[in-house]
Amino acid sequence: MSSFEQFHIDFYQSNYTIEDQEEGCNSYGSDKNPSINKILKFLVAELGINFEHIWQKTLTVLNPMKPADGSIMNETDLTGPMVFCLALGATLLMAGKVHFGYVYGMSAIGCLAMHALLNLMSSQGVSHGCVASVLGYCLLPMVLLSSAAVLFSLQGTPGTVLALFIIGWCSLSASKIFTSALAMEGQQLLIAYPCALLYGLFALLTVF
Repeated sequence: MSSFEQFHIDFYQSNYTIEDQEEGCNSYGSDKNPSINKILKFLVAELGINFEHIWQKTLTVLNPMKPADGSIMNETDLTGPMVFCLALGATLLMAGKVHFGYVYGMSAIGCLAMHALLNLMSSQGVSHGCVASVLGYCLLPMVLLSSAAVLFSLQGTPGTVLALFIIGWCSLSASKIFTSALAMEGQQLLIAYPCALLYGLFALLTVF
């Protein structure tokens, strides 16, 4: 064997195999994933997002007969309401109605009006964030109505009946949560009436 061939073999000979390379890549990924998870958890904590509470509030809205946890409902959580407002605007857009400005405008005015009304009716004060959170979460059934408007027209007797049912669903859920969070037993019907007026405006946007 010539000296050149021996140099060639010695130069490329190594104990490093493909398995070692895969193991190194896997160990690098395992070292990297915990740091990513820590960053995500830090961001979620800084933004004040609690996915468990969001899920519990959503279930409370979907089931109007379920008792509401006043301690959770009294939190200022705007993540769910923002998502539901965007979903309502998106489904209306799919139905050929560009009403994003109306959705956010009526939401803001409705929150201010309900805040003033609840402060007059309740012995304990309520924050703007709490009112916006409850009204926003209870907008979820209206998203279902706007999704139905994508599939078929609501301008008729079946659509009117469905819209009235959704308005009652939204207002019943909102009034139940407000009475539970603000300890206003016996006043649910008084709270449900202005809530029904507010959600009726969203229903008009959806139907017409």
